Amino acid sequence: MNERPSDLDTTTFPDKTYARTVLAPLYGHAKTVFAEPLMRINRAHCVMLAETGILGTDEAARIAAALKTIEASDILAPSAYTGEHEDLFFEVEGALKAAVGAELGGRLHTGRSRNDLDHAIFRIRLKAVIDAFAAQARGAARAMLDAARKGKGEIIVAYTHGQPAQPTTYGHYLAGALETLLTDIERLETARVIADRSPMGAAAITTTGFPIDRARMAALIGFAEPTLNSYASIAGVDYVTAPYSALALMMLHLGRLTQDLQFWTSFEVGQLYISNSLVQISSIMPQKRNPVPIEHMRHLASTALGQAETMVRTMHNTPFTDMNDSEGEVQATGLAAFATAGRVVDLLATVLAEARIEPQNVRRNIDRSCITITELADTLVRQEGLSFRAAHEIAAAVARAVVAEGGALSGGYAAFAAAFERHAGRPSGLDEAAFRAAVGPEHFVAVRERHGGPGPAAMDAALAVYTARLAALDEKAADHAAREERAAAALADAFDALSGAGG
Repeated sequence: MNERPSDLDTTTFPDKTYARTVLAPLYGHAKTVFAEPLMRINRAHCVMLAETGILGTDEAARIAAALKTIEASDILAPSAYTGEHEDLFFEVEGALKAAVGAELGGRLHTGRSRNDLDHAIFRIRLKAVIDAFAAQARGAARAMLDAARKGKGEIIVAYTHGQPAQPTTYGHYLAGALETLLTDIERLETARVIADRSPMGAAAITTTGFPIDRARMAALIGFAEPTLNSYASIAGVDYVTAPYSALALMMLHLGRLTQDLQFWTSFEVGQLYISNSLVQISSIMPQKRNPVPIEHMRHLASTALGQAETMVRTMHNTPFTDMNDSEGEVQATGLAAFATAGRVVDLLATVLAEARIEPQNVRRNIDRSCITITELADTLVRQEGLSFRAAHEIAAAVARAVVAEGGALSGGYAAFAAAFERHAGRPSGLDEAAFRAAVGPEHFVAVRERHGGPGPAAMDAALAVYTARLAALDEKAADHAAREERAAAALADAFDALSGAGG
């Protein structure tokens, strides 16, 4: 039964419903994902206050020792929300005051606000999640690069508008997907740069009159640099919208790739074979081979896309100021997008490592679709001196005749000879062997050596570029990790020295 308004205490914060629906979930999120960044910032802020003289060495040492005790207690462990403290920040501050006294305990908050503190926490957590996911995405890119190298000579049918279009190679197709994936990872790396700026020192929104050192604070907690404008430090949400937009685009693009893989594994097409370890057999139809990981990749990519777009859309039409729309619950919810996306790229890496092309099915589909006919027209231009339009008309006539007979283009020399003489007014100089070579898929691919094409030399050049781009991303990731490690070590050294300096 619902409480009547007269039964509620309307004079004391928090209201029971607000506590249950807002504060309790926020408290749970903070304990689960934000506690470590909170304590890291507390340690760094204590060090910075001591180094700038805002806190005396003995005062800072007492606070540091108390923070160590708090970290070793069960305060940071998941627990039920009791309402004794509004949130985890006040619970930690309450424990600090209990340990060193209210006056000294309250001095740790000098020169900062929950505004800059919260956004720094969110940025620290988001950077870690981006880094972990980016490593997974690079793993998928490596699997794609390996498969592209192995498949650069494997002929497949390329489709446009859902219909057979031209032959290319599996490696050429995967290289195209890899080019997009690398761009997506690079876009995420660019977004990380935005998140890698510390808002600490912006305080509520206009900084502070205390002589804090924002650059030192940023370095201690692992940021590349402090944010510049203090208003934007609190009001700006580009550090949220940029990475989630990048993630959404990656999932959109991988969803398109997944759709192709699903189509290629269909019985009628049969171009791609998925190994038995990734195939589920029907419970009633024993002949069925269901490549279910591809289906899961597709729906998980859509799910991650939706989760990422939720983050971006939550910021829509919000004021350029401090507001809850970009904070605790929203941040915690957004982390699920990266977790879901991680499942997608891990599955993709496994599928690509174990999939293989079915050459007999590819050949069958090429034979019945006449998709090499473009090269016949090109050959007539190069070797017979015809205009492309005249050559195209001859090639089209050959294709119509072959399709009408239900044969393969490679066996259509008689139809070709007749069409050529009819349109050109003379016999063709191509004999049957030359004709068969011209309409062969291997020749089709081999002569397409232009920049970005499927020819062997063009593919080798492209794969070298993709290898270099992936190596550059690996190097940036290593740089991020090294800087985070240096920051953690510097903070540990400075904090330990401080905590042991008390008299």
